[in-house]
Amino acid sequence: MIRKKGFDTSRYLSAQIKRIMDRVNRFDKLYLEFGGKLRYDHHASRVLPGYALDTKVQMLKKLGNDIEIIHCISAKDIERRKIRRDFGLTYEDQILKDISDLKQLELDVSAVIISRYSGEQTSDKFRQRLANRGIRVITNSEIPDYHTDPDKVVSDEGYGKLNYVETTKKIVIITAPGPGSGKMSFAMGQIYHDRKLGITSNLAKFETFPIWNLSMNHPVNIAYEAATADIGDYNCVDPFHKAAYGIDATNYNRDVENFSIIKKIIEKITPVGDPLADIKSPTDLGVNMAKEGIVDDSVVRQASIDEIVRRYYQYHRDFVEGNVTHDTLERMDRIMHLVKAKPDHRVVAIQANKALEESSKKPKIKATEMHTGAAIEVYPTEDSPIILTGKRSRILTSESAALLNSVKYLAGIPDEIDVLSPIIIESIMKLKEQMGVVECSLDVKEVLDALAVSGVFNPNAAECIRVLPDLRGCDMHSTHLVGQGCERALKELGLIFTTDARIPIIDSS
Repeated sequence: MIRKKGFDTSRYLSAQIKRIMDRVNRFDKLYLEFGGKLRYDHHASRVLPGYALDTKVQMLKKLGNDIEIIHCISAKDIERRKIRRDFGLTYEDQILKDISDLKQLELDVSAVIISRYSGEQTSDKFRQRLANRGIRVITNSEIPDYHTDPDKVVSDEGYGKLNYVETTKKIVIITAPGPGSGKMSFAMGQIYHDRKLGITSNLAKFETFPIWNLSMNHPVNIAYEAATADIGDYNCVDPFHKAAYGIDATNYNRDVENFSIIKKIIEKITPVGDPLADIKSPTDLGVNMAKEGIVDDSVVRQASIDEIVRRYYQYHRDFVEGNVTHDTLERMDRIMHLVKAKPDHRVVAIQANKALEESSKKPKIKATEMHTGAAIEVYPTEDSPIILTGKRSRILTSESAALLNSVKYLAGIPDEIDVLSPIIIESIMKLKEQMGVVECSLDVKEVLDALAVSGVFNPNAAECIRVLPDLRGCDMHSTHLVGQGCERALKELGLIFTTDARIPIIDSS
C-alpha cells in the first residue's frame, strides 16, 4: 500500500538508541522494561504511518551483543487462559511464538518468569512445555501487601523471597504478552538482589505510548486511551514530574499510581549519591523518544483519529461477543466525542453498508440466501484511494468478493474476467456440502487457496497473487460477523478489519 508517511523510523531509531545507551552507560546493568508488543507493533504502525512493524526488533539488533531477553507471565493469566487479540493466541502460546520468532532473528530468550505463582497446575504444564524446549523457567510467588507495606516489600520477606535470576549481559530486556505480567516487580527484585551483590543496576521503561512530550489531548495519546478502554487506562499529567521540574509530561494512570510505591522502594534500596535516586517521576523512568520520529503531525493526527474509530467498532463487536461491558462502550463514546469523531468517519463502513443495501434489494435465488456487504479501501497512488465493495453470492462471501475485486483492480484486470477456475470453485463448494456445511460460499481463506491453485495455469490469477502484499495496511469493513478462518486470513494479509458485528442469520422465510 502506498500511503503518506508521518513518521520516520530511521530518525526515530537513532534518537531512541542514543537515549537508551545514555542510560546504560551510567550503570553496571540496565533492566529495560518493554511495554506493548515486542515482535510486531500494529498499533504503533497504524497511528504513526511510516513506523515499521518490526521497529522494536530493529532496535534490539542495533543494540548489539549487550542484550538478553526475559519474558514474564502471570500464573493468574495462564489459569484464565487470557488471549492476545491481535493474534488470537493465549498468553503462553504467544510467548512460545515470540521465543521462536526471536530465535529466527538470532535474538535468544534467556529465561521465562512465571509471576504470582501458587502451585497452579496450568503453570506447571506451561513450565514443562518450556523446559522441554530447553528454556530456563523461574517461578515467583506473589509478594503480599505489595502496594501498602514498602518496608516489607524491600526486605528478605518481600523482594528477598523472589528468585534471583543470573544475567550475563549489560542490558536485560523484560517483556511480556500483556499488562499485569509482573515485569516491574521482577525488575525491582533483581535490583534489590544486585545491590546486595554490589552490582549498580538501574531500571528504565520503554513504552511508546502515551508519548510523554506531546499534549495529553493529542490524538495519538487519546488513541492510546482507546486501545486500553477495556481496562480503563487514561492519560494524565505526571504530578511527580510537574512537582520536580515544573514541566507538564503526559503519562497514564497506572504508571502514576504505581510510582508512589516505586519511589518509596527506590529510596530504601539506594544510598546517597546513587544515580537511581535521580529518578523523581514515572516520566524519568521512561526512555521514550517517539516524538523525534514524527515528521508530519497532521498525518499522525488523522491516522490516530482513524484508529480511535476503528477501536470504536472493535469494542462494539467485542460487546456483541460478550467480551466487554457497557462501561467500555461508554468510555469509547467519551473518547469519540473528545476527538469529534463519528462512526461514519470510517468510509469503508459506509460503503460496506451500501453494498448490503444494494444486495438486499435483489430478489432471492434461494430461500436460505443471506445478504451481507463488505468494502476495502486500496491505494493505487498515495493520494488517490479507491474503495472496492463485495456482496454475498452463492459462490463468494461478501468479504471474498471485496478481496477479489480489490486485487483485480490493483492488478489491472477487467472486472468481467474470471481469475478463479470454475472447476476449483465447484470442487470446494461440493466438499463443503458433503461435510454438512450449511453455507457453502467460499470464505477468504478458501478463495486464497483457489487463487493459489488457479495461479499455476492462469496468468491473471498469478498477477492477483503478486499484488496481495499491496493490501497490507488497507482498511476493510464487513456488515456482519465473519468466521475465524476468514478473519485469520484477513489478518495475515495485513488488512485493518472492522465489522458492524451483525450476526449472520439465514432467512428462510
